[in-house]
Amino acid sequence: MTALLDLGVHALLGAYRADTLDVRRTIEEVLKRIAQAGDDKVWISRAADADLLAQADALDARRDQIDRLPLYGVPFAAKDNLDVAGMVTTAACPGFAYEAKTSAEVVQRLVDAGAIVIGKTNLDQFATGLVGVRSPYGVPRNPFDASYVPGGSSSGSAVAVSSGLVSFSLGTDTAGSGRVPAGFNNIVGLKPTPGLLSNEGMVPACRSLDCTSVFALSCADADAILAVAAEPHATPTIGTSFRFGILGTKDAEFFGDAAYATLYAQSIERLRALGGTPVEIDYAPFRDAAQLLYSGPWVAERTAAVGAFMESADEKSGVWPTTQQIVLGGRKYSAVDAFEGQYRLADLKARASAEMKGLDFLAVPTAGTIYKLSDLEREPVLYNSHLGHYTNFVNFFGLSALAVPAGFRPDGMPFGITLISNANAERALLAFGARWQRAVPLPLGKTTSRLPPPETDPVIVEDRVPVAVVGAHMSGLPLNGQLLELGGRLEKAARTAPVYRFHALPGGPPHRPGLVRVAEGGGAIELEVWSLPAEKIGALLRQIPAPLGLGSVSLADGTSVPGFLCEAHATAGAKDITSLGGWRAYVRTLA
Repeated sequence: MTALLDLGVHALLGAYRADTLDVRRTIEEVLKRIAQAGDDKVWISRAADADLLAQADALDARRDQIDRLPLYGVPFAAKDNLDVAGMVTTAACPGFAYEAKTSAEVVQRLVDAGAIVIGKTNLDQFATGLVGVRSPYGVPRNPFDASYVPGGSSSGSAVAVSSGLVSFSLGTDTAGSGRVPAGFNNIVGLKPTPGLLSNEGMVPACRSLDCTSVFALSCADADAILAVAAEPHATPTIGTSFRFGILGTKDAEFFGDAAYATLYAQSIERLRALGGTPVEIDYAPFRDAAQLLYSGPWVAERTAAVGAFMESADEKSGVWPTTQQIVLGGRKYSAVDAFEGQYRLADLKARASAEMKGLDFLAVPTAGTIYKLSDLEREPVLYNSHLGHYTNFVNFFGLSALAVPAGFRPDGMPFGITLISNANAERALLAFGARWQRAVPLPLGKTTSRLPPPETDPVIVEDRVPVAVVGAHMSGLPLNGQLLELGGRLEKAARTAPVYRFHALPGGPPHRPGLVRVAEGGGAIELEVWSLPAEKIGALLRQIPAPLGLGSVSLADGTSVPGFLCEAHATAGAKDITSLGGWRAYVRTLA
C-alpha cells in the first residue's frame, strides 16, 4: 500500500534499484502526507507541487544514471536559514526575507547527488533558541504530543523527518539545535565537527560556532548524507570494547524529571552491555563552557550577525520579542570581555580535554528534560537555557556529536542520549550509532520505517583501519585492485608533512615508489588515505614485498596514519623523485 511506503534513504534507494518504485510515486506520496498533516506549522515555504513532480519525472527519465546519483530521488527539507535557489530565506522573520539566487553549498551538493528539496522548514527565529516556539510562523507540532515543545532551533526540520514527511533534513547547530530536536522527536541528529560541512549560504547565528547538521531516521541514512555533503576523510573506530564518559551523581541534572534520570541510567547499562566501560568524568569544565554561550560575550556574536537589522526593524517585521531581547543583549559586552572570555574558554577546553583523554566518547542526555508549551509561556529564557545544559559546550570545543533515540517516558515522550567525541569522529560515531540502534530497537521517529538490513547497512562494519598509499595502490593505478578486493574504501586525498624523500625503486612492472622519512631536506608528497576492515590488514601485509612495509606516515594536517614506507637502505641506487611531488607526476614522465 502507498501509505506504507518507507521513506528511509536506504529503503528508497533499494526500491529504486530493484525497479519496484519510481520517483514520481515517491513525490506523490510525500505531497499526500503533507496534505494529511494539515496545518502542522512545519513549513515556511514549499516548492510548487508541479515543480516537484517535474523534477521527479526528470529523474525517472535518468534511471540509467542511478549509480552515479547516490541520493537519487530522495526527498529532503532544509531549515529556513539555509539558502535554496529560487526560494525565499526568512530565518523565521518575514521582515528579513530575501530570495536566494544560489543554494547553500551543502544543499547544492545534495541536489547534485539526485536529492529533491521539498521545502524550507520553520525554526526558532534567527536560530536563537532550543525550544522551537519562537517563530511568527507558529510552533511545529511535536508528533508525540502537540502540547510539548518540538525542540529548536531546527524544529521544523526535525518534525518533518519524525513525521515521515521527508527522508532526511538539514538543520543548523550552534548550541544544540541539531541535537535537542532529534531527542524530542525520536530521530538521529548528526552534529559534525565545526567546519566539516560548508556554512556558505547560511544566515549566521554565531558565525564562529555555527554548523550545518543532519536529521535522519537512522545512523545509516545520516552516513549516506554525510558521504555526499562532506569530503571523505579517514576516521578513528570504536571497537567492541570501548570506554565512555558518564555523568556522576553530583553532575547529573534532570531539572526534576525522574523519568529522564531513569532512562539515562538504563542507557549507561545498555552501553555497558555493548562492551563499554563507563568512566565518571568531572562535568564542571563542560558545564562552565556551556554557560559562556548565553551568559558571556559570545552573545555579542549574535548581535554582530543580525543586531543591526533588529534595531532598525519596525512592528511589521515580525521580530520575536524574546529573540530580540537576547540578540540585542550582546551590546553590553566590551572588547575586554571578549578577550577575557577567550582566555577562560581556553582554560576550560584544556580541562575538558584532560577529562576526555582515553575515552572513545562521552554519553550524556541530549536534554535533561522536555517542557510543555505552557511552561515556556511562564519561563521563556530559563527553561530554554536548561535545554542547552548538555549541548552548548560542544562547538566551543570543536567536537563532533551524534544524538540517538534511547527510550520513552511513561507518558510516551521520547528520550535521547548524545555521543560526543573528538573532531572528525563523525563516521565512527555513526558506525557505533548503527550498533546502538540495532541493540536498542525503537520506532524510527513516529513512522513505520525500519532500519536497513544489516547486510546493506554501510556503517555496520565499523572497525576499519586507515592506510596511506603513495604509489601503485592509488586510484586507477595498477595495484589499486588489491585494496578494492580487500574491501578498501577511499577516504580522502592528502599530502604528507614535508619531511620525506621520495624515490622510484628499480624493478617492475609494476613500478614501485619508496617513501623515506628524513631529518632535513624533505618534501610533501601526494598520497591517498584508504581504509580497510581491520581483519584485512594482515592480508594486505602479506602482499607487500620488501623493502616496503607499513609504518606511521605524518600528514600535512598534523595527523598520522599507517601507510607505506620504505627501508632507507633500499634507496641507495634509486631515482630521487621528491621534486615531482607524487607518484602520478612520475608516471607521467614515463609515458
